[in-house]
Amino acid sequence: MRKFVIWGSGGHAREVNWLCEEMEVRVLGFLDERPDMKGQLVNGVPVLGTLDDIEAMRHEVEIVCAGVGDPALKKRFAYDTIRSGFRIADPLIHPRVRLSRRNIVGQGSMICEGAILTDNIRIGCHVIINRGANISHDTVIDDYVTIAPGVNLAGNVTVGEGAYIGIGSSVREKCRIGCWSMIGGGAFVKGDVPDFTMAAGVPAVIKKRLDKE
Repeated sequence: MRKFVIWGSGGHAREVNWLCEEMEVRVLGFLDERPDMKGQLVNGVPVLGTLDDIEAMRHEVEIVCAGVGDPALKKRFAYDTIRSGFRIADPLIHPRVRLSRRNIVGQGSMICEGAILTDNIRIGCHVIINRGANISHDTVIDDYVTIAPGVNLAGNVTVGEGAYIGIGSSVREKCRIGCWSMIGGGAFVKGDVPDFTMAAGVPAVIKKRLDKE
């Protein structure tokens, strides 16, 4: 049986644990950098500490770095996990996902219940595709992206590395969402969104540059 350890111990990590329960995958614990969390139980699952605290498990567990929704944190956790010699988890795909066999899903990514992914879709590593997302043909989603629940991506959309697409938003066909950009919840995107940009509204407009912060 596969044995997982999940980075994070907050709300999304608990949802990942539930996904593992649905898939009958054993979760040995959560990882959390906050010293006060070590030793606590979250939904009956222990918080084990950091990678240093599970050194003895290095060769028996898979690490889920996408236990947090923040793309930058996912990237850092993935870097630390690989540098420490741990194995990144294979994709987690809920049994009630509709997914073409012609799609590609990268290492460490997860696709949650009710998502539909049609044809010739490429998903990078450590991507979260949340509940009820609908992703159409020939879409490309790069590493560390987070797709919130209920998002709709039309065909031939490109989502750059580390982008965050908020709950219930929609992206028109052939649009590009830039790297490390953010789309506000409920937005309708009808044109390209530059890198390091926040866009929101119906239709979505640029609200601010994120690389200025």
